[in-house]
Amino acid sequence: MTAFEPKNPGYRAAAIAMFDGQPAMRTLGIVIVRLAPGEVELAMLHAPAFTQQNGFIHAGIITAGLDNACGVAAYSLMPPEADILTVEFKTTLLAPARGERFVFKAEVVKPGRTLTFCEAKAFAEHDGKTTLIATMTGTLMAMLPRPASSHEVRASRA
Repeated sequence: MTAFEPKNPGYRAAAIAMFDGQPAMRTLGIVIVRLAPGEVELAMLHAPAFTQQNGFIHAGIITAGLDNACGVAAYSLMPPEADILTVEFKTTLLAPARGERFVFKAEVVKPGRTLTFCEAKAFAEHDGKTTLIATMTGTLMAMLPRPASSHEVRASRA
C-alpha cells in the first residue's frame, strides 16, 4: 500500500469524531481497531439480532461495516473542512458471515480532491480461523463548503 499524507494534521481525531457521530455504528457495535492515513480496521462481535434466517450475519450488516470502513479510510485523507458521503459501492459476498467476530479492513486506492476510491475486505473469525467473507469497492465524495454565490449574498442582505 502506498503511504498517503493526510491533508488534515488532526486527521486521527477528526476521523474518530466522525465515526463516533454515527449512531448506526454504535447500534451495530462496530468499533475502530486501527487507523492510519488512508486505511482503517473496524471490528464487531457476533450478535443474534443481526442474523438472517440461516443464522449468518445479514449481508446488509456486513455491507454497512465495509461501507463505513471505506468512509473512514477516505475521510482520513480529506481536508479539515470536508465532510464525507458515499456515492457508489459494489459488494461481493464470498462466504457465509459465520463467526464470533467480524473485521472490516479498508484502504484508499486513489484519493482525489472530490472523489476517493477505496477497497475493503470483511473477515469472519470462527473457531480460531479467519475467513474472507466479502469485498467492496467504493467511491466516496468529499463534501466541501461552497462559497456563497453573488445571488445568495444579495438574498442574505435583503
